[in-house]
Amino acid sequence: MTSEPLRLEDAVNETCPWSGKPIAADSLTLYKSAVVGFCNTGCRDKFEKAVRHFEDALQGHRAESAQNSE
Repeated sequence: MTSEPLRLEDAVNETCPWSGKPIAADSLTLYKSAVVGFCNTGCRDKFEKAVRHFEDALQGHRAESAQNSE
């Protein structure tokens, strides 16, 4: 699968949600099909890790709830 590189002009934000600084072209990610920008790769990676952690916790909670309702 080939994917297009993320583009700064497609970002839904102009400032980093962590720092408030302007976003950088090398610090973009996709979140729910939207391009989100960060001021540096560290902020981007922190966001991706937080999202993964939350999604894993949510998935575990859903599985536990489904198991308890059986």
